[in-house]
Amino acid sequence: MPDGHLAARGRDEAHVAAYRRDGFAVVRGVFAPSEVAELAQAFDRRRAEGLRLGRSWRHGNLCYRVAEDPEVGRVVAMLQWGSYADPVLAAYRNHPRMLPIIAPLVGRDVKQIINQCHRKPQGAVAVDYNFHQDIRFRRPRSAFRNIARSYVQTGIAVDRHAAANGAMRILPGSHRLGEIAALGDGVVLGRGRGDAVLRAAGIDPAGLVALELEPGDVALWHPFTVHGSGPNDDAGGQGGERRFYLNSYARAADCDRGEWAFRGGRPVALGEPVLVHYEELYTRPEPHYVEGGSPPPD
Repeated sequence: MPDGHLAARGRDEAHVAAYRRDGFAVVRGVFAPSEVAELAQAFDRRRAEGLRLGRSWRHGNLCYRVAEDPEVGRVVAMLQWGSYADPVLAAYRNHPRMLPIIAPLVGRDVKQIINQCHRKPQGAVAVDYNFHQDIRFRRPRSAFRNIARSYVQTGIAVDRHAAANGAMRILPGSHRLGEIAALGDGVVLGRGRGDAVLRAAGIDPAGLVALELEPGDVALWHPFTVHGSGPNDDAGGQGGERRFYLNSYARAADCDRGEWAFRGGRPVALGEPVLVHYEELYTRPEPHYVEGGSPPPD
């Protein structure tokens, strides 16, 4: 197993060496059980709100991605920029404990590009993430400079992540391959194609490893690292739900978009939404349903 799984916690920066070698790393035990419980409650509040809305819905950068799963029914598969709606999510998106993890990679003046809640209910099959590289979503490309050295994706484990409940699968060292054109097309979120996506790109899936995490661990990975995840098909019930709080950061000097996360190493609170990746933010900021425009019948 690559040493990316064994990165030390705290400020000794062992995770930086693992990240640069393997394209990912794990910092263990960053958040205490009481803090993880806070995050879990925030996830559940946002799930309840997403189900109340009934289908995919947007208000500025805030967006609920609601899907109908053939096995478990309606699910809130993803929440984008829930920090605008929930103070707990806002507090953990740029928690001071995240700074020693990301500062060796992107500095202390940092913008945030991704703020997402991912959840995979037990038995759900419509919440796969086809294999991809995060670089494909950094658009327009002109807004991001030196991205291989100025951008890092992180995820806080809210539940235990294991192969059985849909843990992320990563190809160690794939960040050194650069951008892979064959992984730049097609839908990522939804009922996935599994390893066939990699084979079609000429990549042997035998080298994949599962990103196994305990609640409170923080994972980080490179924008060129190949990764994806399958369904939560834990029939035995040992893994349970899989919740993951994703936040990505970019060195401010190399990024023209995004909300500020840290200035001079100090957390920056959210204000009025700024342009991240919702291109109609200033022309259609009002609350509205997406993918059809109206909620389903009660």
